[in-house]
Amino acid sequence: MPSKKETEHKEFTALYRKYRPHTFKDVIGQDHIVSVLEGAIKLGNISHSYLFAGSRGTGKTSVARIFARAIGTSEKDMYEIDAASNRGIDDIREVRDGVSTLPFDSKYKVYIIDEVHMLTKEAFNALLKTLEEPPSHAVFILATTEMEKLPETIISRCQVFHFKKPNQAILKSFALNIAKKEGFTLDPSAGELVAMLGDGSYRDTHGILQKVLSSSEDNKVSLEEVETVTGAPKKTLVHEVISGIAQKDNSKALEALRKASEGNIDMKLFGKLILQNLRFVLLLRYAPTMEKSIENEVSEDDFTFLKAIAMDKEVKINSETLLEFLNAYDLISFSAVPELPLELAIIKIVGQNNLTA
Repeated sequence: MPSKKETEHKEFTALYRKYRPHTFKDVIGQDHIVSVLEGAIKLGNISHSYLFAGSRGTGKTSVARIFARAIGTSEKDMYEIDAASNRGIDDIREVRDGVSTLPFDSKYKVYIIDEVHMLTKEAFNALLKTLEEPPSHAVFILATTEMEKLPETIISRCQVFHFKKPNQAILKSFALNIAKKEGFTLDPSAGELVAMLGDGSYRDTHGILQKVLSSSEDNKVSLEEVETVTGAPKKTLVHEVISGIAQKDNSKALEALRKASEGNIDMKLFGKLILQNLRFVLLLRYAPTMEKSIENEVSEDDFTFLKAIAMDKEVKINSETLLEFLNAYDLISFSAVPELPLELAIIKIVGQNNLTA
C-alpha cells in the first residue's frame, strides 16, 4: 500500500491539468479577450478564423478549447494539431479534406492549430485557400508565440487576439491560491520567487510549484525551501551584493557574485533578483505610500533589510544604480562570461559612489 505522502505526491504530477481553466470565468488576466469572445457567442457572431498570439503559457490553447465548447462543439468535432510536428503541405491537405465533411454531432467543427508559425510556405498556401472559402460549419483557431513569422495573408483572414503576459503580482497570487487548494501555505517571499521563476508563464509557474510542493516535508513552504528545490540564488547572496553597493565595498559585492557563480546559479535570475531588490529600495525611499504593498510581497527579514537601506541617507543607491543593472542584465545573455556584466556594473557603481563620497 502506498504511503499517504506517496499518494499526495501522485496528485502533484497533474497540477497543470488539474488547474487548467475549463470555463471563461476560470481564465486569469485575459479579460479583454474573454469579454469579446463571450459577447460574440451571445450575439451569434462566430467568425470562421481566429488568431491567438502571445508568449508561451499564457492560456492560448486553453481559451481555444473553452471557446470551442462554448459554441457547442463536442470532443468528436474538436481537432488539435501541433504545427511543430505536422507542418507540411500533406498535413494541411488532410485538414482541408476533413473540413469539407459535416460535424458528427455539433454545429461546428473546430480546428485548433498550435504553433502555426511552424508551417512551411506550401502548407501556409494550402491553409490560406481553406481560410478564404471555409464551409459554414468550420472554425479555425490558430495559436502562435511568434506572430511576426506568419504571412500577412493569413493574419488578414483572422480575428486577432493578443494574450497578455501575466505580471509577477498575478503569478504570485496564482501560485499562492493553488498551493492553498493543495493544502499548503507559501511564505510571501516563497510565492514571490515561484512567480519570478515562472517568468510570465502560467504553465511554467505550475511546473515550478509542482516541483516545490512535491518535495515539501511540511505544509508550510519557506523561501529557503524554494531556493533549495529550484536551485535559485539564496537571498543572502543577493543581500550581500546590495550591502556591498550600499557600503561602497567592492570586495563584498564581488565576493557574493563569485559565490553565486561557483554555485552554478543562473546569472540572469541572479541579476533579476538584484534588480527587484534595488527597485524595492528605491520605492521605499521615494514612494512611502507603497510600503505596505512591498511589505506584503517579501518576508519580514527581507523587508527589514530593504527598509534599513532605503532609510539610510548615506547610501547612494539611486535611479542610476538601477539603470546600470538593467543594462548589465540585458548583456548577460551575450557575454562569454555570464557574471561579467554584473561585475562591471558593481565596479562602476561603487567606483562612482566612492568618487562622490
